[in-house]
Amino acid sequence: MVAKRKKKYSVGEGAQFMSRKAALKKLQLSLNDFRRLCIIKGIYPREPRNRKRAQKGQSGIKTLYHVKDIQFLLHEPIIWKLRDYKIFNKKVGRARAIKDFERLHRYLNNHPTLKLDHIVKERYPTFLDALRDLDDCLTLCFLFSTFPSLAHVPRDQSALCQRLTMEFLHAVIEAKALRKVFISIKGYYFQAEIKGETVTWIVPHHFSFEPQHRAEVDFKIMSTFVEFYTILLGFVNFRLYHWLNLYYPPKFNSINQNEGEKDLVDENVYVAERIAALNFPLSKTSNEVVEEDLEIDAFNNDESPEKIEELKKEAEKDKQLKTLFKGLKFFLNREVPREPLVFIIRCFGGEVSWDKSLFVGSTFDENDESITHHIVDRPSMEKHFISRYYIQPQWLFDSVNCRELLPVNKYFMGEILPPHLSPFIDKERDQQYIPPEERALLDASIEHMYKKDEENDGEGVDDDEEDEDNEEDGGENEDDEEESDNEEESQNEKKLSVTPGEVFKEVPWEKSRQERQEYRLREKLVKNKHRKLYKSMMEGKEKRAKEIWLLRKKRRLHDAEKAEDTKGKKKVAKKENGPAKKNEAATKGKKKSKIN
Repeated sequence: MVAKRKKKYSVGEGAQFMSRKAALKKLQLSLNDFRRLCIIKGIYPREPRNRKRAQKGQSGIKTLYHVKDIQFLLHEPIIWKLRDYKIFNKKVGRARAIKDFERLHRYLNNHPTLKLDHIVKERYPTFLDALRDLDDCLTLCFLFSTFPSLAHVPRDQSALCQRLTMEFLHAVIEAKALRKVFISIKGYYFQAEIKGETVTWIVPHHFSFEPQHRAEVDFKIMSTFVEFYTILLGFVNFRLYHWLNLYYPPKFNSINQNEGEKDLVDENVYVAERIAALNFPLSKTSNEVVEEDLEIDAFNNDESPEKIEELKKEAEKDKQLKTLFKGLKFFLNREVPREPLVFIIRCFGGEVSWDKSLFVGSTFDENDESITHHIVDRPSMEKHFISRYYIQPQWLFDSVNCRELLPVNKYFMGEILPPHLSPFIDKERDQQYIPPEERALLDASIEHMYKKDEENDGEGVDDDEEDEDNEEDGGENEDDEEESDNEEESQNEKKLSVTPGEVFKEVPWEKSRQERQEYRLREKLVKNKHRKLYKSMMEGKEKRAKEIWLLRKKRRLHDAEKAEDTKGKKKVAKKENGPAKKNEAATKGKKKSKIN
């Protein structure tokens, strides 16, 4: 019996993928509803191995989805709710057109509502799964919390993001879970460790919102993401507050807005309230303190004793980091960004306040003698207190990243700050440029060498000048030095003895030639299907090596220019101080002659 011939593209990649047009036809949805459904369900386009087969021989590049993903969407109850929205809009439009306002109000009061709770539980079965996927959620919610009311971003959504992000910050403060901080051009990077999972998010810099002239950003799609992320963050906050024995939802301390409608729409009032709420602790359900001192067990035979000891030291550093600012009192000047600094100081057990005449929520006054650090971001101040340090905000960030209180002399008011290095870079990274300051932080021996090189650069100027002075003096002591060297050489010749050895002639380029030959042979063993991948990897490697070389050259030129500047300044200073020194020497000689 002859086997039936299979139809073309009925098996393989041709049957596994489906175009977006076919998916819309199968689900009977509009493009906007389909995008919204895919965002909520977490379904994205796939990239096939062979695009021609996946597109069933059609040319061009199409958006392709996996057939199983579309079949998964067929059984989603949200589809029926989206269709109800479509029917609802038609009914409202018809009632508005015929001016039947009684029916219109009835439709508007009974509008369909979309609930996403079951999708959050479906996508994140456990609490740890939700924590692993919290990075993008927090970053987008913090971004939307700074938005005013836009066309596709209602004010209610921005207010909800403000509330949820504030709840999360309070949970991080109570748990003392913050580990790393960093300031960049994008905003403030924060990393917290919650239940063993690292959560990293970005808080944008607080600038007044500037409307865009062109539609460069699709706020409607971003708003759909936020619609799902607010539900997720609400679930996470609820679990965190119960874990920390806190009441949920919390009651924040805020000012009473009964002064008129102007205060309600004032952005500065919202920001001041949010920061004031950060500076006060939340009420707890019980006085039990949640402390998880995890002891590292040595039962695993795979781990070496050195690795276990290193993990124990790391855990001890984390424990000390939680109380880094305990017993310290900080006062923030008016020009300092308050929200990130208040969050950092409170996370590590410090107390913070500001001028009560400018912002609400201050806990102590500027004249308080117990203040230890005054955070200032200006070159000078008229009034000073002897009992406190006047430092720049970077000291807080660098101290947290180094896990210890750094010396304040480099961060005084008006000082040139040391480089602010990112703590999120892997120490064992390869094919990336590492600045010398960062290498000095990673390795103490490198730091010693780096400092020694700097000292040598400074001393080199003095040595050159001393050589010039010796040449001017005529080299009176050169003969004495040559005689002493000859005597030392004659003594060493008597002590040392040399035995004749066999001569071995080595070709200097033979070893490198052999290594290149072995490398080419290894390259030939790469399979044909992996050759393109290997070629792109090697091109990327060459590109990264070139970037590293260019950055090192740039740094070398910068250091050389800096050394020349210091050399010129020292020469000028020596010329100015030269006549004074000669006069002193002459006066000393006259005094000696008089005494004799």
